[in-house]
Amino acid sequence: MAGLVLRTGREKSLLRRHPWIFSGSITNIIGSPKSGETVEILTDNGQFLAKAAYSPNSQIIGRVWTWDEGEMVDPEFFFKRIKEAIKIRRQLIDTSQIAALRLVHGESDGLPGLILDRYNDLCVVQLLTTGTEFWREVIVDIIKNLTNATSIYERSDSDVRQLEGLKHQTGILFGTLPEQPVIITEYGMKYYVDVVNGHKTGFYLDQRENRRLIKNYKFGYKVLDCFSYTGGFAINALAGGASSVVLVDTSDLALNLARKNIEMNGFDLNSTQFYMQDVFQQLRRLRDRGEVFDLVILDPPKFAPTSAQAERAARGYKDINMLALKLLRPGGYLVTFSCSGGISEDLFQKIVAGAALDAGVDALILDRLHQGIDHPVALNFPEGAYLKGFIIQKRN
Repeated sequence: MAGLVLRTGREKSLLRRHPWIFSGSITNIIGSPKSGETVEILTDNGQFLAKAAYSPNSQIIGRVWTWDEGEMVDPEFFFKRIKEAIKIRRQLIDTSQIAALRLVHGESDGLPGLILDRYNDLCVVQLLTTGTEFWREVIVDIIKNLTNATSIYERSDSDVRQLEGLKHQTGILFGTLPEQPVIITEYGMKYYVDVVNGHKTGFYLDQRENRRLIKNYKFGYKVLDCFSYTGGFAINALAGGASSVVLVDTSDLALNLARKNIEMNGFDLNSTQFYMQDVFQQLRRLRDRGEVFDLVILDPPKFAPTSAQAERAARGYKDINMLALKLLRPGGYLVTFSCSGGISEDLFQKIVAGAALDAGVDALILDRLHQGIDHPVALNFPEGAYLKGFIIQKRN
């Protein structure tokens, strides 16, 4: 088997079972492995460490499949890993209340680069790395067999594929694509989901429990939902008794779907306002008009995919949180998130604290929010804890 030999002292992260091998840690390549092929990872003195998918064009040159020297990376390997991931979800999630969930979550399920989401009988798959691309046909066949899905659609259009030297790839892989958008239910709420044109695989499944909190906590009557996408938080605010909701997003397609979602759930559109605007600019306009809200929700896209962008991203997070705090009445609530892998929860708390200081307000953290249970975090892969959020109360 081909192999990658580590430089002296570079084996520490692998001994802690972190699944990424960076190109700068490699001193020698044994053989001529193809892109995506399984290779052995060896210390400089030839000690076996792991088996990984080879990615010659990426800074992450290897992504570990297994630390077991005797375990073969073959179709049976993928069958067992995907089956176990699906089994965990079935044990933990009441699908009578939830029609959409994540079945496979990449590294945390021991399958780097594989994302599998289910919307009713439609599965949406992302094959994001050279390793999953190498095993494409095997993986798709296993998904068909284990999920009994009537359709499988591919959304491998993430920037990660470009970093891996792969082209974006989308389209139907099995069955016939249902009419778009599909309708899913989640804790009594209904949503249109466009798996072809929507963000990620069509919907932010990781925010499911946090949307539910907005409904159950009944935070306030006048709500501002920023980066609103298709209205998931707005709908739950209305279900929780909000009398008015303002939605802000740059996407006309998303806001149109949000309107349909609000109507489908039986809420009056007269209680909503939609702004297709840059959130930073719109927050300033609302501030200058003297608007005041009981609840502000901030759920922005990634400002810092990696730690290298953290400093620049911190300025953006601080700016929007400061403006949001200024728009709140005393006693009002800010529900704020970061999904940036380069921003840790501790750093995000410091950023929000700095925003409160600049806004001249005292505030409390009432709760800490994270991704749902179907987006688990492997203890050896802390980067999997990408979604972090706070429920903040403005005191003065």
